[in-house]
Amino acid sequence: MIRKPVHAGFMVVVATLAFSNPASAKDDSATQIAALKAEMAQLRQVAQSTQDHAAVENLFSRYMYLHNAFRDTDIIPLWAKKGTPGVRSQYSNLGVYTDWDKIMSYHQGRPAPVSKLVFHYITTPMIEVAADGQTAKGLWIVNGLESGLVEPEHAKNMPAWMFEKDLVQGKKVWMHNVYLKYGIDFIKQDGQWKIWHFHCFEVARAPYGMGWIPFAAAAQDDAFNVDLMYVGDDGKPVFMPKVDGPATVLSNTYRTDTSQKLEARPPEPYRTFSETFEY
Repeated sequence: MIRKPVHAGFMVVVATLAFSNPASAKDDSATQIAALKAEMAQLRQVAQSTQDHAAVENLFSRYMYLHNAFRDTDIIPLWAKKGTPGVRSQYSNLGVYTDWDKIMSYHQGRPAPVSKLVFHYITTPMIEVAADGQTAKGLWIVNGLESGLVEPEHAKNMPAWMFEKDLVQGKKVWMHNVYLKYGIDFIKQDGQWKIWHFHCFEVARAPYGMGWIPFAAAAQDDAFNVDLMYVGDDGKPVFMPKVDGPATVLSNTYRTDTSQKLEARPPEPYRTFSETFEY
């Protein structure tokens, strides 16, 4: 058999492939590794955001369980630490509290008298965690009961619309359905989520034997209804402390002379807190 000579050009191609393929393979591997690293970083961010979302929801649920059990002082550690810039709370349209000690006074001294029931439950959460993982926003709808028995002589300190017509065990009866929204901003401190801005939007209140429309007609302009913090063991009403500043976002509490609107903005995705609004 006569062998044909190998063409010189073919040898050049073979040599070129032999030397170029390893480099190409290395380039492909480097590209794949870079893509995997980017994907891993993205997955870590998603996992962290999911954990943060759950932690924020649990934090506010813990708040409400403690509030319902009159364990108010146990709520204080759920707040951002004293000295945190921008801490604030709002419970009515009277104004806002920016003094940390005043805010904490809301969680101190509240009595748990015999026969008193506070049972608020939270629903419909909308939560957004900032892309930088340092803050979060949440909006909830809240429904619940507030009730108790009051000695007749103590009831004289309160408006008639507070109470039902009949006495129970010789005492005046107050039992209300309450409808609320809570808008809260959270901040991460030392790796833990804390309440930073707290806004209670009261939607309506309905004494059991009256309903929310007759109640609004009777109480919508009564300062007692707006400013009451709680009723003490001695039967005397305790009112909210003096506010530190005017309210900037007003609750659209049901009135017979106004229409409803979306005052509590649902949270939207954001990168860092300077790009969003405050509750």
